[in-house]
Amino acid sequence: MKDLTRYRNIGIFAHVDAGKTTTTERILKLTGKIHKIGEVHDGAATTDFMEQEQERGITIQSAATSCMWNDHRLNIIDTPGHVDFTIEVYRSLKVLDGGVGVFCGSGGVEPQSETNWRYANESEVARLIFVNKLDRLGANFYRVVDQVKDVLGANPLVMTLPIGEEDDFKGVVDLLNQNAWVWDDSGDPEAYEIIDIPEDLQDQAAEYREALIETALEQDDDLMEAYLEGEEPAIDDIKRCIRKGTRELAFFPTFCGSAFKNKGIQIVLNAVVDYLPNPTEVEAQPEVDLEGNETGERAIVDPAGPLRALAFKIMDDRYGALTFTRIYSGKIQKGDNVLNTFTGKTERIGRIVEMHADSREELEVAQAGDIVALLGMKNTQTGHTLCDPNNPATLEPMVFPDPVISIAVAPRDKAGAEKMGIALSKMIQEDPSFYVETDEESGETIMKGMGELHLDIKVDILKRTHGVEVDVGKPQVAYRETITQTVEDTYTHKKQTGGSGQFAKIDYVIEPGEVGSGYEFESKVTGGNVPREFWPAIEKAFGVSMEEGTLAGFPLLDVKVTLMDGGFHAVDSSAIAYELAAKAAYRQSVPKASPQLLEPVMKVDVFTPDDHVGDVIGDLNRRRGMIKSQEAGVTGVRVKADCPLAEMFGYIGDLRTMTSGRGQFSMEFSHYAPCPSNVADQVVQEVKERKANS
Repeated sequence: MKDLTRYRNIGIFAHVDAGKTTTTERILKLTGKIHKIGEVHDGAATTDFMEQEQERGITIQSAATSCMWNDHRLNIIDTPGHVDFTIEVYRSLKVLDGGVGVFCGSGGVEPQSETNWRYANESEVARLIFVNKLDRLGANFYRVVDQVKDVLGANPLVMTLPIGEEDDFKGVVDLLNQNAWVWDDSGDPEAYEIIDIPEDLQDQAAEYREALIETALEQDDDLMEAYLEGEEPAIDDIKRCIRKGTRELAFFPTFCGSAFKNKGIQIVLNAVVDYLPNPTEVEAQPEVDLEGNETGERAIVDPAGPLRALAFKIMDDRYGALTFTRIYSGKIQKGDNVLNTFTGKTERIGRIVEMHADSREELEVAQAGDIVALLGMKNTQTGHTLCDPNNPATLEPMVFPDPVISIAVAPRDKAGAEKMGIALSKMIQEDPSFYVETDEESGETIMKGMGELHLDIKVDILKRTHGVEVDVGKPQVAYRETITQTVEDTYTHKKQTGGSGQFAKIDYVIEPGEVGSGYEFESKVTGGNVPREFWPAIEKAFGVSMEEGTLAGFPLLDVKVTLMDGGFHAVDSSAIAYELAAKAAYRQSVPKASPQLLEPVMKVDVFTPDDHVGDVIGDLNRRRGMIKSQEAGVTGVRVKADCPLAEMFGYIGDLRTMTSGRGQFSMEFSHYAPCPSNVADQVVQEVKERKANS
């Protein structure tokens, strides 16, 4: 039996370009997992093994790897930083026990750092903070610490101080052990010496150490009392308190360094072992029923318990589909049959492998606390629970956001059509935020995703990985519709053919619902004018109808339907008759309720150098953007705004032109808002033309 107290399941997450993948590379080198360091900018990083990742220098899908440090086993997931791939971060955090948040020493707390931090808070994941890139121009450790407090509302517990900054960054002061780690300029992570704290930093180090001890000892009243009476606590006692506070999210131990220059990584690895929880110390996963409500039971981390495992990622490679799985309880052996509670079917485990990026190591058995990949799973998808067939249970599933942008794709030739179908079904399994559907009227294949880059990568994967040449239509926005007025109406459905006929009469009110309420249905019928057994048919028919609005065919949002009264025939009334009546009533009444087009509005975060702020704000205003705030930093200004998605296509090219290539931006879906009438008219007109042409 493996010793679970020596396990650490951790993720490394940050804003795009803060140095996550480089940090992971250094960890793998130090732990002896790789012998030559691969650089992201050369396209040679171990965990960036997709062609698209190597070319663009970004991480697209999370990669899993395992290594050993100080006799502890680290399962590490390197996650993407780009906003279009946050789904990868979300599902990785869901199965991790701890994390390392990497922040850029000059960029500080950037937009994606906030989103990832929010996800980590929701998943209640204990974290360390690593302020990276302190060798860069404009790097300032203390400014980033202040931003963590102000922007994230978190409590950073400073554990190390930088020695020198920018080009002069040499090493770090270890506050707890009251010494300094100094590296030479060879770039060798092992080429360091531990010396006394430099004189010019001694006062500052003493001040920060005192703050560290006081914050840590708040976790133990007895130690705090002794400390206030002048008794110096032992290092092990302080560590125990830091570990407790980190696990309970009271504070986040904060370290500094430069991953690229190989400085400061050992101390972070020591902290992962010392302060982040092992699988047995994390609150057990809640079990849910088929409706998703918690049952009160929890999957206690125990190798001897019944099997409870969550499939959190599907990846297709040359050996077939890999199902990345976190085992919470029990164990899995090669050849076992396990139950998938979502499909209700059992599946046989073909092989169990431990992943190291895209290479693997075969295992005979895996147990609670492990993160492994399973081969041979036919029907398991992201978020499905695998369990003991004799003791079934479902773990809390994952919830994924709806896509906001779509494009039409068509294969260049007949032979490509079948290949495209197979490729798309594999891609859907791998990425739950990627949807594909066929437009019934035009017969077009529509791909839907989280942003332009997301869909751009998908088209690239279709072409290169699957060898399917496709023509791509221009991006389409996922509009919605709603109503703005209340309509009271009645509809009678009568059909008389030979034999029994159809009869259903309904009196109803259709009114705007609360924002975000979706579709609500209520019946106020008293007596037997519309028998109770037909209410579900009416509710369902209105609900199905709302998938297509009457303005331009987009789904209808935030509508309440109240059934007031109706009529009934003892022989001719049936569920089908009431269903047909409700569908016709929808078509009759929604156009009277002043339908309105809604457009997706994005939360946009733009970074620009000082001298281009005016141009950037002017351009956002032209795009119908609402400027929310401006924050000046050392190297430039961050402008936050709400902008309609329709106006943001191709924005990165325009921004780079405006800022001489130095601007950056990220955006994520915020909410739906009413479309200005001139824009709505144009969208409706385009939809009509498209339908006429198809």
